[in-house]
Amino acid sequence: MSVLATSRRVRRTPFSDGVEAAGVTAYSVYNRMLLPASFRSLEEDYHHLKEAVQLWDVACERQVELRGPDAGRLMQMLTPRDLRGMLPGQCYYVPIVDETGGMLNDPVAVKLAEDRWWISIADSDLLLWAKGVAQGFRLDVLVDEPDVSPLAIQGPRADDLVARVFGDGVRDLRFFRFGYFDFQGHYLVVARSGYSKQGGFEIYVHDADIGMPLWNALMEAGRDLDVRAGCPNGIERIEGGLLSYGNDMTLANTPHECGLGRFCDTLTAVGCIGRDALLRVAREGPVQQVRPIAIAGDTLPLCDRPWPLMAAGKRVGQVTSAAMSPDFGGGVAIGMVRMTHWEPDTELQVMTQDGPRDAVVRDRFWIE
Repeated sequence: MSVLATSRRVRRTPFSDGVEAAGVTAYSVYNRMLLPASFRSLEEDYHHLKEAVQLWDVACERQVELRGPDAGRLMQMLTPRDLRGMLPGQCYYVPIVDETGGMLNDPVAVKLAEDRWWISIADSDLLLWAKGVAQGFRLDVLVDEPDVSPLAIQGPRADDLVARVFGDGVRDLRFFRFGYFDFQGHYLVVARSGYSKQGGFEIYVHDADIGMPLWNALMEAGRDLDVRAGCPNGIERIEGGLLSYGNDMTLANTPHECGLGRFCDTLTAVGCIGRDALLRVAREGPVQQVRPIAIAGDTLPLCDRPWPLMAAGKRVGQVTSAAMSPDFGGGVAIGMVRMTHWEPDTELQVMTQDGPRDAVVRDRFWIE
């Protein structure tokens, strides 16, 4: 049996005691922190997520804080999404790109005030890039990682659970909006957001000492709602087309290749570092793009490496994430496919480590 050795380089979270008490069976490492990856089983966790409510320790979604007179300017330099209309209290999904238009991260930006932002990041060293940009352009802004650890509540019963702890006012939050709600004298940012298609909230816990009191309060309040500890579920996220940075997209990909062109306002997002490169991409169009892929068969091996997508003996792309779907039957996958073969109903072969499988490009993901 292999054991993950922890140290200061692989950090525990404010909720780790609760995760361990709940019987976590596997971890991943994300932003050099522990990320729970399984509790009962991938399939059992999947069904429970769709039926009830789960607490997710996603403290690994570290915050990059921008604070100071030039915070808004720096935020716009990082992303091709036009932020001029964004108000305090809103969250935006924002591709972050470098000078070539390559994806550095795909976080959620949280606008706390005109001069204060949190960037809730995927797995990459965005803090160092933001610091470098701020220093290189001599901006009047402080860039650091605050003591903020998100706790997600996901599932169809999430509203009922969160309302029991924070009050019914939380029900009025619109999607990608946040408010401040009291927990034991601490006013926490609570946003209607999360890395699933089942609905829910993310609570930004700004003091590690209240992590376990909040975890315990939610667990106690949700006993009759069948609340359990959970984690981002690989099957459900693929069904919903939720991309994973480092798996489905990397620095080698542009937002347009990742199907994120709608978040790129390259004509109006003046100041974005990668704007010129993305203007060329928008004009010429991508030569490959993310697509949902259905894979035939009753089982699939673990997709822990890219699987080549083949047509007539030639490689035309790769599958980057795949799983068996209990609800939809068969294999569900996310792939990067060349434009010559990305049209819906195009028949392909995917080369898994267990041999080739028939596959077909779909017109949409399984969960809208």
